[in-house]
This record gives sequence, C-alpha cells and structure tokens, in this order.
Amino acid sequence: MKLVTYERAGATRVGLVRGGRVVDAADFGAAATDMIALLRGGLDVIAGAARGNRAQGIPLDAVRLLAPVPRPGKIIGVGRNYGAHAAEGGLEAQEKPRLFTKVPSSVTGPGGAIEKPATVTKLDWEAEIAVVVGRTMRDVAEADALDHVAGYTLLNDVSAREFQFDVKPPQTSFAKSMDGFCPMGPWLVTADEIPDPGHLQLTCRVNGALMQDGNTRDMIFSMPAILSYVSRYVTLEPGDVIATGTPDGVGAFRKPPVFLQPGDRVEIACPAIGTLENPVVERTALP
Repeated sequence: MKLVTYERAGATRVGLVRGGRVVDAADFGAAATDMIALLRGGLDVIAGAARGNRAQGIPLDAVRLLAPVPRPGKIIGVGRNYGAHAAEGGLEAQEKPRLFTKVPSSVTGPGGAIEKPATVTKLDWEAEIAVVVGRTMRDVAEADALDHVAGYTLLNDVSAREFQFDVKPPQTSFAKSMDGFCPMGPWLVTADEIPDPGHLQLTCRVNGALMQDGNTRDMIFSMPAILSYVSRYVTLEPGDVIATGTPDGVGAFRKPPVFLQPGDRVEIACPAIGTLENPVVERTALP
C-alpha cells in the first residue's frame, strides 16, 4: 500500500493511493484522521479493511499531498552511513552509527518549499531513504527490527553546511533543522512492498542534473542494525522517522562545491518508492 497524508478543502486527512486516486481512510472504515493514529491502529487492520474495498476515492491531482507523517514524534538521522559518502569527505567509516536529530517543525511535503535563510550560503542536499516505525521498539534485536517497520519514504536531509562544518563546536542538528529542511514523501510505501530495503537505488537531481546515484547496499550500517542500535537507548514509537544516510555526490564535497540557490528544484527518486520534488525559496521574514 501507499499511505498518504493529504489536504483537501482545508481539511487534513489520511488515506491510500490506488490507481492514481486517493481513497480516504474513512472509506475503508478507519476512524483515524492522522498518520500516527492510523499506524497505531495496526497495518494489518488497515490492509484487511482495504482489501476488497471498492471505494473509488478522488483523483490524486485533486488533493495536495503533505509529508506522510507531517509531525513525527522523533526524526533521527544517521551521518556518513554510505561508504562512498564517507570517502568523498575524506573520512573513515565509524565504528558506531553517528546520530543526530531533525526537529519535527522542519518537515515539509512534496512540493513544499526548502527555505533558504538569507545568511545561509552553503545550503546542501542529501537524498535519503527514511524508515517509518510502525510498532513500538525498545531493545529490539537486529533480526527482529524490520518486523517493527511500517514502511519507507523519501527524505531530503537539507543542511546548512556552515553550521555543520565551519563553527566550533559543530551544530549538526541545528544545521539540519531549519524551516523546510526536511522534505518527505511523496507517500509511505508499506514494508510488505519492499521486503529487502538493502538493495534500493536512490538518486538526486538538481535542476535536472544528476548529483547523486547510489544504492542502499553501500550502507555501512544496515537499516535493521540502525533500528536495533537506536532502540537500545531511545524508545521508538509509531510514526517516528529514521533517516538512514545519503550516498556520495552532495554539494559540499564537489570540486568546486555546489550549493542550492532560490529558484533551484531538487528531485529525489527511488524506483521502489517514487519521486520527491521540492523548490528552493528565499526565506521571508514574518511580519
């Protein structure tokens, strides 16, 4: 299934995408009106209710898609988790996952703006596969970790590199948590459709030019390993998001470096998931 959060006629709803149409959760008997509540109800319940349901829904282009989980309880990222990305930065693979957080207010959806603050000059992209937790995880073994996954989506770990690299001490979480710095979408593809997330192709294009082209098989720490590791220290709950790292090809390590500017468009794609596209805009001051 492809689960979505969407807006129509001023109301935010959840549903599933089927044949280019959106079927509202209420049409297959689910009372939930947000993704976290839908996941807490159980994917088996959702799948069972949707199976055989003939509700037609509405055309996909008649709604505005939001991030699948517009306000996750937690967003945890894994830094330098692709071998080629670590190498392009002149860094060795770390012994344990390098974790940071992105604040929930940084989330935007498909087509949502990546806001460039006027003082940020080193705005960069990072194409990532994000894991969305479906069941509470606490001290979960690596072998059982994927059983707790609701599904997968695309995430752009947008970063202000001057705050990440040029200040002492580095402010990694702040550099990645500004408004619009966490595009996600276009939907949540349930885990049953991606039985092996360790072999997913992932690309990033900026204004149509290919910048990143990698595969999750280059990950230093696999998705099950990351989930198990985090769950030893932090309880993961339905709707929490784990951004699992980015391939090589980010702007900061290009020669010369390339950074995003207002008017640019960033497109992240994975054949098993879909395409996430977002424009870069100048951040405007609040009145």
